[in-house]
Amino acid sequence: MTKVIIDPGVCGMIATVTAHSEDGDEVTITIDSPCKSVSGIISAVGDTFDPYEICFAKPGSGALYEFACDNFPAHGGCPVIAGIVKCVEAECGLALKKNASITFVD
Repeated sequence: MTKVIIDPGVCGMIATVTAHSEDGDEVTITIDSPCKSVSGIISAVGDTFDPYEICFAKPGSGALYEFACDNFPAHGGCPVIAGIVKCVEAECGLALKKNASITFVD
């Protein structure tokens, strides 16, 4: 199991995501978030995916981003979907576990 905590910034709606895969060919995702848009992902698109379809889709495409396009408020900078993809990558051996961040520099 791989677990990530995604802090999207000023909204403060931290998401906890877990990905679990037995064989790397199928992954189950759980999402805990106070954001109604984020917490609705699993009930809308399911919780089990082909990790290659999630991780190797063109940017902005695939089931998670399609859901976000239709259901997220107008906030294109929300990093939660990218964080979910990173969690799946690590769990399925498609990328190494390495923290990612966005840092503002004045």
